[in-house]
Amino acid sequence: MEQAGYWITVVDDEALSLTNVRSLLRSRGMKVSCLHSGRNLLKFIRKNDPDLILLDLIMPGMDGFETLQALREYEKKTKRNETPVIILTGDRDIESEQRGLKAGASDFIRKPFNKDILVRRINNAIENNRKIETLTEEATLDKLTGLMNKANGTAKIEELCKTETGALMIFDLDSFKAVNDLYGHDMGDKVLEVFAEIVRDNTREDDVATRIGGDEFMVFFKNIISEEAVEALTKRINEQLLEKASALMGPDFIIPMGISVGAVFVPKHGKEFTELFQYADSCLLNVKQHGKHGYEIYRPRALRGLALADDLDKELIRLTHIAEERDIARHAMLLGQDAFITNYRFIMRLIKCYKRKATKVLFSLKEKEEDGHIYDAAAEFGEVLKNVLRKSDIMMQNKVNQFFLLLPGLADEDASVVIERVLDAWCETQFSETTTVEYVTELISFEESGEQEKSEK
Repeated sequence: MEQAGYWITVVDDEALSLTNVRSLLRSRGMKVSCLHSGRNLLKFIRKNDPDLILLDLIMPGMDGFETLQALREYEKKTKRNETPVIILTGDRDIESEQRGLKAGASDFIRKPFNKDILVRRINNAIENNRKIETLTEEATLDKLTGLMNKANGTAKIEELCKTETGALMIFDLDSFKAVNDLYGHDMGDKVLEVFAEIVRDNTREDDVATRIGGDEFMVFFKNIISEEAVEALTKRINEQLLEKASALMGPDFIIPMGISVGAVFVPKHGKEFTELFQYADSCLLNVKQHGKHGYEIYRPRALRGLALADDLDKELIRLTHIAEERDIARHAMLLGQDAFITNYRFIMRLIKCYKRKATKVLFSLKEKEEDGHIYDAAAEFGEVLKNVLRKSDIMMQNKVNQFFLLLPGLADEDASVVIERVLDAWCETQFSETTTVEYVTELISFEESGEQEKSEK
């Protein structure tokens, strides 16, 4: 089926070829822009967003390969979605086709081409690209609010904390439980949708907002570094939420809706996301316990003074709240290297003290043919591990293609069953046909003498 309205950019140094392709595509209802060189395309793409690029391979100065590489680098740098590219060429060399596809081309068509086939391939490339974008978006967004989901939002904010200046804030809706209890969960969902709109209205393109729990949200605001800005933002969001909640629930609405905010400045208070989150979360808890509808910004310990004996019960509650895992997942924990090492050492102490066993496993992925999909395959394998393993298991992605696991309480025979389940689940994925999995195990067992036994497979 031909689709009118697609915007196609044709890049070719031959005027006749440009004219012919332009006439063909316009006769099929497509918008066409013609350029004579790769450099012109790179300038053009900065202010334009075509649906597809037809790129000639043989051009003076900057050939199609160099142009495609520069285009992909620019898209990556500016965080733009990749524009599908079909390479047009009279070259019959199969190596050129392989090189073009490996560089990121969607298709490869040789001149002279059949007009109907060219149009059909353009339609297929654009439609497939849009399906991929839709699936990618669905996988990264929270279905109810449309904000980023916890996993993807947290990953992005973690990277921002390492490189950017700004404020990490946690928002928690006050009295949200009362909405569910009095008006029902459908109304509660509407309030969350409305609040997500408020968050979007108060964030900019470079900010990152994510839903991290039922009524809890996290936002990284780039370049916000003053208490005045945090105060103004908190006041504005509280006013907007109360107004919209009142409109939703009518004139009899009496629930004191609002938000409590815990904030921390980056890099002033650090760059490590885990610590920054704990600081902000601690501030949030203080606000919730002292009136709500406000904010607190983290202050280093030296400025907070000494805790009084009468505050010990409250301090225990606060510390427990910070330390406990929110929304405890049903799967194993995938940790960064520092967190994994800390947990690994602690678990090893427990095993030694209580004379228990554990098994270490190192999985390694290997492509049958190098097709550049190892990153996607590794991401899929990580999901398999998280879903198959127990909540008590921990793992770390050692390299792009390697995962290191510690399985507490499992002896050899039990670990073999777990590994078999992992491999069975892997066989159900699309990458199992192109990527093989190898592994090695080591049993850890401390006898009464304190000696450690090891066995490898």
